[in-house]
Amino acid sequence: MKNTLLALSMLMAIAACKNNTTTPATSSSTPASGNAAVTASVPSLTPEQLGELGASIHKHPSEGTKILSDRGLTQEQFERAIRQVSSDPEASKRYAAAYKRNV
Repeated sequence: MKNTLLALSMLMAIAACKNNTTTPATSSSTPASGNAAVTASVPSLTPEQLGELGASIHKHPSEGTKILSDRGLTQEQFERAIRQVSSDPEASKRYAAAYKRNV
């Protein structure tokens, strides 16, 4: 049940962010090498920080893109970070706890 709730909250945060894209071809127009450079320059976020971001996006879905950009993230980078956290049970628990504290 906890894993289902966590997965659902992560998907809601990602979905809320996806609904805020301004142009449909934003990510596809950037060359792959440009994405790699951006990914490398993004600071690593802890599961707690990702949980706070997810909760902020959940509370203010219309501002999802701005919330991410304020932290120097794109929607794709956030999604990758969430997937990485969800693959580690301990990190998932930390994310869920931070998300719940901030919702």
